[in-house]
Amino acid sequence: MVIIGQQAPAFSCDAIVNNQIKHVSLADFSNQYKLLFFYPLNFTFVCPTELHALQKHLPAFAARNTAVMAISVDSPYSHLAWLNTPKTTGGIAGITFPLIADINKELARSYGVLNEAAGVALRGVFLLDKNNVVQHASINNLALGRNVEEFVRLVDALKHVETAGEVCPAGWQEGKKGMKPTQEGLKTYFGAAQ
Repeated sequence: MVIIGQQAPAFSCDAIVNNQIKHVSLADFSNQYKLLFFYPLNFTFVCPTELHALQKHLPAFAARNTAVMAISVDSPYSHLAWLNTPKTTGGIAGITFPLIADINKELARSYGVLNEAAGVALRGVFLLDKNNVVQHASINNLALGRNVEEFVRLVDALKHVETAGEVCPAGWQEGKKGMKPTQEGLKTYFGAAQ
């Protein structure tokens, strides 16, 4: 099970990268933030909307030195077939981030998102820092799609915490004030916000 503030489970498995089957591991993305995006299954309904939303925001993640990886319990061949299916017919043609094949379900199980009854991963998202420490985790049920813009905001918040030594209050966005993690910092924040 993944625990916030601890090392993320390592992995080494097949993925589709640049339309080719390649072996990837968490170590391949060293010195980067990582967004691990579990989704239930290829050729379904909510999943392509999420992956296209990730693709739309991929430049924002790249600008933040964040590697995006999508993971499902499908085979790499199923990933490739779905990548070769047009968006207009429910496919994910045009997706350029790695699609990790978790056909044995070990990743979904180790990250605590495997829905054993359905045999698929729930909609789990994990934000890892450059040292692979889990900084954020969220899990949605199968029918609930996610807001990718929130994950961009979380990367910004993590970077702010690391560089400014401040914490990020509710709804914090890049360019807004953080606050010192003290009672005085809280008083200053609320005084400044009024």
